[in-house]
Amino acid sequence: THLKTKYTRKNKHTRYKIMKTKHLIIAAAMAFIGLSASATASASCCGAPAAPKYVFLFIGDGMGMGPVMSTLAYQRMVHPTDTLLMSTFPVVSWCQTYSASSPVTDSAAAGTALSAGVKTKNGMLGMSPDTVAVISVARQLKDKGWGVGIITSVAPDDATPGAFYTHVPHRSMYYQIDCDAAACGYDFIAGAGLRGLKDKEGKATDVLDRFAAAGVTIARGLDALPAATPGSRVLLLSPENVGETNNVSYTIDSVAGALNLPAMTGAGLEYVQGTAAQPGRPFFMMVEGGNIDHALHGNDGGAAIKEIINFDQAIRVAYDFYLQHPDETLIVITADHDTGGMTLGNSVLHYDAKPGYIDSQRVSKEEFSAYCKGILKSRRIFLWDDMKEYLTDNLGLFTVVPVSAEQEQALRDKFEACFTQRNSADQETLYASFNSFAVDVFRHLNGQTGFGFTTTSHTGNPVPVFAVGVGACRFKALNNNKDILEIIRSLTGI
Repeated sequence: THLKTKYTRKNKHTRYKIMKTKHLIIAAAMAFIGLSASATASASCCGAPAAPKYVFLFIGDGMGMGPVMSTLAYQRMVHPTDTLLMSTFPVVSWCQTYSASSPVTDSAAAGTALSAGVKTKNGMLGMSPDTVAVISVARQLKDKGWGVGIITSVAPDDATPGAFYTHVPHRSMYYQIDCDAAACGYDFIAGAGLRGLKDKEGKATDVLDRFAAAGVTIARGLDALPAATPGSRVLLLSPENVGETNNVSYTIDSVAGALNLPAMTGAGLEYVQGTAAQPGRPFFMMVEGGNIDHALHGNDGGAAIKEIINFDQAIRVAYDFYLQHPDETLIVITADHDTGGMTLGNSVLHYDAKPGYIDSQRVSKEEFSAYCKGILKSRRIFLWDDMKEYLTDNLGLFTVVPVSAEQEQALRDKFEACFTQRNSADQETLYASFNSFAVDVFRHLNGQTGFGFTTTSHTGNPVPVFAVGVGACRFKALNNNKDILEIIRSLTGI
């Protein structure tokens, strides 16, 4: 009663506060009488859960336990009034991600497990290990008349989104993946750009013609989206000359006009619900925070944290919908795998960490690397003092982020080797090639911030699972990624 009196303003933030406090009060009360919050959830919904009518599956690509805990620490230490919405959900669990061919999965195999409940070999998409096509939950629900939306902050023909509509033996078959996207019949697909528009010789393919023949409107940017009409289908891509084909741009880079995941989620929600001619149509939405993975492949701790927060803001869009339909909505959040082996704690700061330093970081590692490569390509005279000024203005080095005299000399030696002697090799990762000086700069930044990384690839570490809504308690004891899909199928009756 006190809460309802205190928070009488009927806005989204208030509804979130009331629901969040409700979750905490239930957990505390049950703990007081000797029961856990998960037992409470079981008592309230696992006896005979209703079938959810609206299902959101959020996949934070690469978002293992370490990146989530680093984000929570950043918020607790720097922005104590904020926390990740997903971490307040009544069900918090974890799962393993191994594939049929390795303890360390790739996104194709993990995406297939999350979309179809089948373990397959790394690289295979929408197929079992013996190359038999497996059917995704999105396909099954679409065939039952549900609206379907597939949204990502990277390319819509990347492995995770592709797992919900294609069947190919290798994830790099972009032309076939794009053809399957055109033919799938889903209401809304969104991402950065398509990679099957040209063949290996650089010649244009018929991908765009296929989308047109299927009645799909291609919108370049949110402003170009047409009004939702009965039966309309939309492919939302980045505006021309904004971002890259591989991703919509990083949150930390603040690129003007770029797509962002919360806005894409809101737009997709309008299309999957149908129109006035289809009132109350059930829907399924998969929303991927793909840029989390890209940042972690680059061992860019600051960019990864800002991407997780952006991902959480997209979850808030779904949560606001849930607050309006609490008895009909299910939201599940997980990751396809852990990327980078990110930890909060390293051998530089030992028993300390300074995650607040990332607020002085204004560019991603990829953006800084591109800046360095641009200098090299221009062959203009660029001195250490010029670079030092850039590092101060854009990364906080020498002011907010400490740099000792010895560390500065090491960075300067690397700068001379790279820009004067032109004697250094780039670092190659899955999605980017990084200038060697940029690698050393971000290694120093991570060290002073307290972030550690074990690899520029994936790991076999477990990933978190969060859930709220109808049947959420079914996810409380998960230990395998393929089970997530089987529970969704069971709840939706397919």
